[in-house]
Amino acid sequence: MSGTGGTPYAPHTDSETAEMLSAIGVDDEEALFDIPEPVAFDGEFGIDPRSEREIRAECSRIFARNDDLTEFLGRGHYGHYVPSVVDHLADRAEFLTSYTQYQPEISQGFLQALFEYQSMLVELTGLPVANCSMYDAATALGEAATLADRVRSTSGDTVLVPEHLREGKRAVLENYCAGADLTVESYPMADGNADVDALADRAGDDVVMVYAENPTVRGCIEERLAAIGDVAADADALFTLGSDLVSLAVLEEPAGVGADVVVGEAGALGLPTAYGMGLGIFACSDDFLRQVPGRLVGAGEDAGGDRAFTLTLQTREQHIRKERATSNICTNQAWVALRAAIHAATLGPDGLVDLANDCVREAAALADRIDDLKGAAAPVHDRHHVREFAVRVDQPAAAIVEDLEAEGFAVHAIGEHLLQVCVTDLNAGRTDGLVAAFEEVI
Repeated sequence: MSGTGGTPYAPHTDSETAEMLSAIGVDDEEALFDIPEPVAFDGEFGIDPRSEREIRAECSRIFARNDDLTEFLGRGHYGHYVPSVVDHLADRAEFLTSYTQYQPEISQGFLQALFEYQSMLVELTGLPVANCSMYDAATALGEAATLADRVRSTSGDTVLVPEHLREGKRAVLENYCAGADLTVESYPMADGNADVDALADRAGDDVVMVYAENPTVRGCIEERLAAIGDVAADADALFTLGSDLVSLAVLEEPAGVGADVVVGEAGALGLPTAYGMGLGIFACSDDFLRQVPGRLVGAGEDAGGDRAFTLTLQTREQHIRKERATSNICTNQAWVALRAAIHAATLGPDGLVDLANDCVREAAALADRIDDLKGAAAPVHDRHHVREFAVRVDQPAAAIVEDLEAEGFAVHAIGEHLLQVCVTDLNAGRTDGLVAAFEEVI
């Protein structure tokens, strides 16, 4: 730090600041920003001061206005019970105050936890390389597409995705692809699973990546993953598979069905349902080690010969390679990945499998009960499901959603006469009420 008037966080002295402003040709720092007058801070917030007790009372009044709904929502956002140990450990100051762990000499604990998180992904996916988190499943998918564009040896500009894909995820993917001059196209689904024959007819030399999900966005277990992998291999395209940490505990190992890259949502563990906050998975084969976006934690030895951890292969990243970096990720979800790792470790392998099996059993049991009701049929797709399933109803789906909301339950409308229902350990105790509400409104 030069001079004596700065701080570790804003090190410039008054004279240094004046010299820089003079070189730019402006009088003060405010001239560097174009802030609209209506939102510019004039020195007053316009908020009357109140005591802590008064503020808590006001917040309670505001929160009481929220609808008291039991959510049976899913489609990529899943709530599971988060053990209290996750909060207790993750809230330690050593973790909360830590930035990206560039200095291994002061970050060994956090680096070890992230290494454990990566190791869990490696075990669940069967792929040898996993990074220590992405923003969310959608951005992980976008990064997979740009990776495919970098590593595929022949020319091509098409990314194939399933027809049933969450709109927000596709929008993020298209945003990534637009910058790389790639095009996103859909392949058909057949009864909730990929139409592999139609996919094979479409996949040609112009395809850089084939994407599939297991389970699908409608909760169906994809039954022909290996065949999809073969189609991708025949087209010399990368096979990217989407999933989540809980489902991977019981589904086919991605490496075993030919997946080159696995993306998806890890926030099913360690996070409450946030409908926005996420934690992305990214795992791949050794061939793409130097093309992986985001941070990688490696294990080695320190000068004393003891095991030590560090962020490794940083020459891939934007703070060193600038515009030649493998991605423009400027941070990661390290603290959220820590929470997922703690949750997974708390459950242990058997507990994680039990949780995943419950997701299969509870979905099947609830679908059977709804199917017994007049005016409803479930599941729409004759498949095994994880957590969620589609329901066909005789009445307009939007009207049923509204009526169920009045009864205290939230479900998705995914078509004119299609609903989607998701059950986990958090709402499984309210299935009796949901079934009764269904019977009332249909």
